[in-house]
Amino acid sequence: MRPFTTLITVIVLLLAGACDSVNNKEVPNFTVRIDLSGQGIWNTYGVSGVGEWRIFNRVKKIPGNFPFTANTYTGYAGVLLIMGLDSSTGDYCPLAFDAACPVENSMDIAVTIDADNFEAVCPQCGSRYNVLTGMGGPVSGIAAGSKYGLRVYHARSATSGGYIITSY
Repeated sequence: MRPFTTLITVIVLLLAGACDSVNNKEVPNFTVRIDLSGQGIWNTYGVSGVGEWRIFNRVKKIPGNFPFTANTYTGYAGVLLIMGLDSSTGDYCPLAFDAACPVENSMDIAVTIDADNFEAVCPQCGSRYNVLTGMGGPVSGIAAGSKYGLRVYHARSATSGGYIITSY
């Protein structure tokens, strides 16, 4: 586990200097509110291990059995929730991003996670994003050349356990 932690720390430090130049506002600003509060719902729909991820998309009803309500909002192309390392605190926690690739900027094209390295990958343009450090910055592809990063959302700890994912 130590080499993995060291690798993540090195990546965070290398990307820290470049974070000011990444545009993570290319994707339109849509409301996000996913209530995963309460230990039961978090255990069912949340993420717990590093690299574990899930997509939430109300329009496409993903995940299929999630109890979407009138107060559930899932951003532009859905919300990518992944357990990663918060670069500001150095703690492992759930991180949230809009699933839309900022290069494609489409509600219909959502990134997925490459299981080999836990990078978010656009199936259309092939751009790759670092989502394990909390920044969603570009790693390669057109996004790297354009310095487009994924739109970042907030995962806030709920008092009853679990988290609430928001855009505010």
